[in-house]
Amino acid sequence: MVAFVPDNHLWFPPIENADEDGLVAITLDFSIERILLGYQSGLFPWFEKEGLYHWFAPNPRCVLFPNELKVSKSMKQVLKKNEFTFRINTSFVDVMINCANVARKPVFMNGILYPNDSTWITQSFLDAYSNLQQLGFVICGEAWQDNQLVGAVYGVHIGKVLYGESMFASKTNASKFAFIKLIEYLMANHDLQLIDCQQPSPHLLSLGARTIPIIDFKNLLEKYVGQIIIA
Repeated sequence: MVAFVPDNHLWFPPIENADEDGLVAITLDFSIERILLGYQSGLFPWFEKEGLYHWFAPNPRCVLFPNELKVSKSMKQVLKKNEFTFRINTSFVDVMINCANVARKPVFMNGILYPNDSTWITQSFLDAYSNLQQLGFVICGEAWQDNQLVGAVYGVHIGKVLYGESMFASKTNASKFAFIKLIEYLMANHDLQLIDCQQPSPHLLSLGARTIPIIDFKNLLEKYVGQIIIA
């Protein structure tokens, strides 16, 4: 059953309560504390509509375990040739704006195929995630070529978990490059153990992602997220 959560109640219902589309809760509040609690609880804010934020926890959940990352032979050649330069968090706002402009596929909900020609990355999302990035809870891996930003991926990073959010590429393989290099960086520097991919796609599955039951995902978060402290 979907719950409307009042602003003064910093709480979410269990993710097992999601409806058939994965919707768990709706909030007016989109504070930093609310967003972090949502991710820690296994939810993510998929979109805003008329000032209401819709929180989802699809079952099964698509995840990627870093040690199961698949790098194709062609992608290994791209990495070897140094076609791109990897940077972290140097142009976060530009990354989000580019992700917002990526063409969207239609969304299938409640047995109906809805057009999806507008982005979920509204100004409130841009503001909120920019604040999270400044607090150290959001990270973006960037692919640069000839001093131009040509691809990137960003996500929420809490404990040993990366919650993937969005990516873009204006050059072939740029987003894959950024994704692979970001995983390598987080494994080496933050003991990355889990990547939340939210929902499966051919692109993610080709990289080694797979689906697991939502209860297993919840247990993994309890193991790897840890306690959130906001300075």
